[in-house]
Amino acid sequence: MTGATAAPRQDETAAENLTQFEYLALSSPLNLADGHARQELTPGQRKVVDALPALWTEAVERPVDEIERESGEAFFTMLGQRGYPRADGRVLACYSSSLSMEIFARALATRSDAIALVHPTFDNIPDILRGVGLRLVPIEEDRLHDGDLDPALLASVGCVFVTTPNNPTGRVLSEQRLRRLAEECAEHDVVLTLDTSFRGFDPAAQYDHYAVLEGSGCRWVVIEDTGKLWPSLELKIGWLVQSAEVGLPLAKIYSDILLGVSPLVLLMVKRFAEDGMDGGLTELHRFIADNRALVRAELADVPGVGFVDEHSRVSVERLHVGERKGLEVWNAVRGSSLYVLPCQQFHWARPSEGDHTLRIALSRTSSALTSGARLLRAVLRAG
Repeated sequence: MTGATAAPRQDETAAENLTQFEYLALSSPLNLADGHARQELTPGQRKVVDALPALWTEAVERPVDEIERESGEAFFTMLGQRGYPRADGRVLACYSSSLSMEIFARALATRSDAIALVHPTFDNIPDILRGVGLRLVPIEEDRLHDGDLDPALLASVGCVFVTTPNNPTGRVLSEQRLRRLAEECAEHDVVLTLDTSFRGFDPAAQYDHYAVLEGSGCRWVVIEDTGKLWPSLELKIGWLVQSAEVGLPLAKIYSDILLGVSPLVLLMVKRFAEDGMDGGLTELHRFIADNRALVRAELADVPGVGFVDEHSRVSVERLHVGERKGLEVWNAVRGSSLYVLPCQQFHWARPSEGDHTLRIALSRTSSALTSGARLLRAVLRAG
């Protein structure tokens, strides 16, 4: 019909959150945006995939609770979390860590109207928390790691929420700091919640958090995730773990939303975790370290460019792009089908703090990272 105005394509509109930016990249061969695992399967992981027909039969024939228990045991043991609670329904399996987050947020909103949240962090966390009506109070990351929190802050919220290792910075809450933070939360009767979705990439994050939390006397919740570790085509588990007397209706809200997760996916996670314990996790660490070195080598001599998180070991890398804004560079490179992630929304309390940074995903093939880094280099050098 003449005179009609065509609706804009999604990639011509402004993305409102980081996941929308990531969605735009899903079909691109140079998708370096989302932090999900998209590299090739290792030989050990290929054996797990080749065994899926047998796993299907096993999932049909065995009790689901038995499979879920074994899957959790393999996953938590692989990551050094031997003190996790094995009984009393304190470990709930969800389809994803985001669903675990939604259940937690709904439960917290029945008991409190405010939560203290690490700043910066991935924006779907503040979005989910705000979505259930919680008021967010930022805790600056440096302050979180360097000393006790303000007692007035702790008196004003029902929960302290920490992402460790953090996304995008990669910073890890040390065992000593976690112990003190848990003590502070116990003193003020505040729930301590941890999102440990990137735990698998950094051995410094693999001390036994549950032993620390159980010994602290605080009320706590931990969100774990398998989705960042293995290229499993979004087949994953988000574990929602809670203290014995957490005082939140997590089980009730869980039952409002889902009955359970696929026993086939649980068996696949178990096998991937067993492969991880048999050297696969060490292989993953080496793979990410090599990819980080590749990106830094390709971009090291670009004027004005710097690497923000020098000691990070997680599967993402932040890049400061100098005088240019990250969104401007994002627009420039997507014309060549390269997608990275502008960082404003990680800084959910003050987005301008992320104006000049980009995040690059490292869980990719080395060829994709090389091509992407060289395209990015050309755009940055051209000014």
